[in-house]
Amino acid sequence: MADLAGLTELIGAEAKAEGLELVRVKMMGGTSDPTLQVMAERPDTRQLTLDDCAQLSRRLSEVLDALEAEGRDPIAGAYRLEVSSPGIDRPLTRLGDYDDWKGHEARISLAEKLNGRKVFTGPVLGSEGEDILIDVPGQGETRLPFAAIQSAKLVMTDKLIQATAPLSADGADTIKVEED
Repeated sequence: MADLAGLTELIGAEAKAEGLELVRVKMMGGTSDPTLQVMAERPDTRQLTLDDCAQLSRRLSEVLDALEAEGRDPIAGAYRLEVSSPGIDRPLTRLGDYDDWKGHEARISLAEKLNGRKVFTGPVLGSEGEDILIDVPGQGETRLPFAAIQSAKLVMTDKLIQATAPLSADGADTIKVEED
């Protein structure tokens, strides 16, 4: 099994060297199809271009291959590397994400029940200290310990789509053919 904390530190440094901010590192697919998923973004735009993905993927492949050649492979066995943007319904993985996406709807799952429930959905109100605040319909402002969150992501809404419109759609409708 991979040391996810060590991988996150390694990958975070490489992303930063590319001018990117790491959003999430996750091992998925179990033993049948292990995939190292890396999500990153440009801090100024909260987006990631295809060129950014390709550049970070090449950089990470070189670093991970070099570690393997030295006998210090951080992931045992074969795996697939997937580098992507967080997407519109992005995961909320950092405390600051809750301030950045204040006013947008999120679905938050806790590792253990709090006041009889594990899942909370509603507009994000931000963070206070080590807690995040969410406006749960019928319950009002609810404080959730950041450390208790198992997973959280934005919910697709018209407001979110408008807020995450691409910087430019130029070329989105053309196909580029490259010769070998």
